[in-house]
Amino acid sequence: MLDIHVVRNNPELVAAGLTKRGQSVAVDELRTLDTKKRALVTEVDGLKRQRNESSKSIGELMKKGGDAAALRAETKALGDTIAARTKDLEAVEAELDELLKRLPNLPHESVPAGTSESDNVVVRTWGAPRVFDFPVQAHWDLGASLGILDFERASRMTGARFALLTGDGARLERALINFMLDLHTTEHGYTEVLPPFLVNAKSLFGTGQLPKFEADLFKVEPGGYYLVPTAEVPVTNIHAEEILEAGQLPIAYCAYTPCFRSEAGSYGKDVRGLIRQHQFDKVELVRFSAPEDSYAQHELLTSHAEEVLKRLELPYRVSNLCGGDLGAASAKTYDIEVWLPSQGVYREISSCSNFEAYQARRANIKYRPEEGAKSVHLHTLNGSGLAVGRTLVAVLENGQQRDGSVTLPRALAAYMGGRERIVPR
Repeated sequence: MLDIHVVRNNPELVAAGLTKRGQSVAVDELRTLDTKKRALVTEVDGLKRQRNESSKSIGELMKKGGDAAALRAETKALGDTIAARTKDLEAVEAELDELLKRLPNLPHESVPAGTSESDNVVVRTWGAPRVFDFPVQAHWDLGASLGILDFERASRMTGARFALLTGDGARLERALINFMLDLHTTEHGYTEVLPPFLVNAKSLFGTGQLPKFEADLFKVEPGGYYLVPTAEVPVTNIHAEEILEAGQLPIAYCAYTPCFRSEAGSYGKDVRGLIRQHQFDKVELVRFSAPEDSYAQHELLTSHAEEVLKRLELPYRVSNLCGGDLGAASAKTYDIEVWLPSQGVYREISSCSNFEAYQARRANIKYRPEEGAKSVHLHTLNGSGLAVGRTLVAVLENGQQRDGSVTLPRALAAYMGGRERIVPR
């Protein structure tokens, strides 16, 4: 959520930021509503003072034995006017609040201009894609031939965009989760948490999924809870409605959760395989930072996600997303994309974002810059560290051998019982 003071005092900055996103928003309408709201607040406060003075005068007059009928009528009229103006104020506040809720964050100055992913800027690459001397198989064919991945049975038991991992496939998924959690907790300094997999609407509003992206969520009845679309939601809300002390920052959490998304609007995209599923596993990284340090924290968080791919010996690249490809809540995002041999392209495996105070304002997360100081909103950051299913895809495809087996990254040996390969069953 944007700071109304920025909209009020720097409309040119807001308009330029939204234009960079390729969005046309009536900033003047927001300012007009804000001005109307402030005028109504002033009017209502003034009327209440008049009513209080009138009530006081009634009491003094009655003590003297005077006739207070006229003053009572005046006080009643003031009360009626206050009720009417308060109703007007509530309507303006609701309209202004609704517009602010739907406004995206303003892009950081380092975000490139552009309208689509073709305008994203590659900032670095790591590793060289492997050159194969045999026909490369896609992971869905590899998984079937290895006997570890079954889409047909998953479809029968649930439906499309679900997968059944068995044997070494299930173990590889678990190995990747444990490897990522161990790396982030023992070497990168994150505190592991295991949050609920169901959240309420308030939590989803806090991180920006509601109201804009409700179509992409799975709602559970009765109860009105939602299945988590990402661990970002419950983990960021750990400190909702709290005031932290400066000495506590930065705070770093990592969490494994299954994630659930309806993939609304993705009809026809990635219909085969594990790339776009309704249910998938993810290890998430979340950081809480002082504003002046958040962009250094953003680089650090991104490097932690990258380290997973380096340890797994998977080629990747990092792109700075342009304004038109930026998520609504983000001020700046790096996409980390892993190389998939079967497609001959880099595919997103992590988005690492700095939300500045956008989420903190919605979830009311603050900190005191120093003892006794007024509390202010901190900055929140998160990124996948990594999307587990897509990592499994990359491990299978990049490690495939001519005989149909898959050579596993050395970093996973301890998590796979010392095994170096998966062979067809």
